[in-house]
Amino acid sequence: MTQFSMVDLKISHRPIISYRPIRPSDLDVLEQIHGDVFPIRYESEFFQNVVNGRDIVSWGAVDRNRSNGESDEIIGFVTARLVLANESEIGDMLQCDSSKSGQTLVYILTLGVEETYRNLGIASTLIREVIKYASSIPTCRGVYLHVISYNNPAIHFYKKMLFKCVRRLHDFYFINGQHYDSYLFVYYVNGGRSPCSPLELVTVVVTCMRNGLKSVAARLWKNDDKSPKWSKCKESWGLMRTTQSKRVLTPEGSGCLSAACCLHAHAPLNFNDYSCWYCGLVLVASLQLLGHLFLGFSISLESGDCAASGLQLNL
Repeated sequence: MTQFSMVDLKISHRPIISYRPIRPSDLDVLEQIHGDVFPIRYESEFFQNVVNGRDIVSWGAVDRNRSNGESDEIIGFVTARLVLANESEIGDMLQCDSSKSGQTLVYILTLGVEETYRNLGIASTLIREVIKYASSIPTCRGVYLHVISYNNPAIHFYKKMLFKCVRRLHDFYFINGQHYDSYLFVYYVNGGRSPCSPLELVTVVVTCMRNGLKSVAARLWKNDDKSPKWSKCKESWGLMRTTQSKRVLTPEGSGCLSAACCLHAHAPLNFNDYSCWYCGLVLVASLQLLGHLFLGFSISLESGDCAASGLQLNL
């Protein structure tokens, strides 16, 4: 979960921000900041796992120019966990095969900054640390997280950090007796990406149809070149083959033999490569794909998918 506000309180000194892993000595301050910035309460076991690095990676921000012996006290943090893609909430949103053994994702658990240190770029740097960590893992395909639906500053923040809103989860949070929706954001790394958008699918279908029709036209042209050549009879409008050694003509001025003209005029074309069948299959498959595409897109709009409806997260 991420919690920020746009409050910009002045600091009495010029901060010098540096970043380091969270340590066991940060336990009390970490619990305090979580309590200050989040509307939900985390179990003590969570904080123990964070400070001791039990299946959780974390980074903390400190102000080296802080006085009163607080120069190493964290003023911001991010916590995350590595999870299997096929066990995550966005496994079906990856274009890669999430069922393939070993595919992973990094899930951001919490991100927060003390109120007086906000709007200094601390949160952005912490997120970049997570992205760098995820990118260093060859099997990792993305970084994802949840944001509560009313947290508009966090939504805009993740948009700025190039995260994509891929799903809206209804009644995801239950806080003080009330349900709240959540938006699911993802940042793809190491070649990971979401399934094709409707526009991309349409582009692919149109390209395939165009290439298929070009191929059919080329085959038809080739067949046309191989088909018998016909020319008009010299003395009439009857047809005859120019390649024949014997001209099938009646004596001068009497016109073409009607049987010969009929035979050549109705000679069938020979499509040995079944080009017409190929063209038909291409068109049928394309229409079916377009039908499924727009049906799925319609369903996603009705379900309130934030990517389709244009809703975004806040910070």
